[in-house]
Amino acid sequence: MPSGLTAQTRPPAFLPNWPARIAWIALIAYTFYAASILDVTWERFVTGIDNGMRFLARMVPPDTGASKLQLLAKGLYESIEIAIIASALGIVLSLPIGLLAARNLMPAWVTWPMRLFIALCRSFHQVIIAIVFVKAVGFGALAGILALTVASIGFIGKLFADAIEEISLKQVEAIRATGAPFMSVITYGVLPQVLTRFVGFATYQVDSNLRNSTMVGMVGAGGIGGTMFAAFQRFDYDFLLTILLAIIAVIMVSEALQNRVKKLYQ
Repeated sequence: MPSGLTAQTRPPAFLPNWPARIAWIALIAYTFYAASILDVTWERFVTGIDNGMRFLARMVPPDTGASKLQLLAKGLYESIEIAIIASALGIVLSLPIGLLAARNLMPAWVTWPMRLFIALCRSFHQVIIAIVFVKAVGFGALAGILALTVASIGFIGKLFADAIEEISLKQVEAIRATGAPFMSVITYGVLPQVLTRFVGFATYQVDSNLRNSTMVGMVGAGGIGGTMFAAFQRFDYDFLLTILLAIIAVIMVSEALQNRVKKLYQ
């Protein structure tokens, strides 16, 4: 112990962080204030549980009639088509966009417009984008494909650009030193370092688009979402449970296939 300092006079080992404490207190106080002005009450929560239990009771047992299963198969098949086409377009377009947005490979006058475009694609939810495309091209699968393609570019393009910026430039510089053209540098110096991560991004986006195709369908962009919305409007809750179980089954199969694809590139 330094001379002149005793157990009573030396500073404490852990000083209180008063700014952090004040910030937490302010956050808690604002949470209660926001809940009060938004009419979030315990009575409404209890009433909601009761209404929710009644709603779930009306969903059982699921409707498996032949006509309903035909509607289900048609909508589900269209959702899968929308998700696969949108994912393929999004992946193909994200490759050059993400590459042009990488700041360690491209000049600033190229990266900033590309990053601005990626940010615009990520700025709005898929449902909002789908509403815009429904107004532009009409109801149907095309609007859903375009909406999910934009969302895919926003997600994969950003992650791909960030992955390229984290690569080791030693391999890139070694290939450049041989006099290789730009595309050879990208093919042999960049892509091998990010291929595994890009496959992970792509498979996740396919899985995400399968889920999102349900949401965009509820605003008229095709797929099983339209069938689900119609079941809501008809109060056909037992058929709604059938749709939900089918969507869960598709997502589980997609997850299993996604894991198989990832193992191939590990």
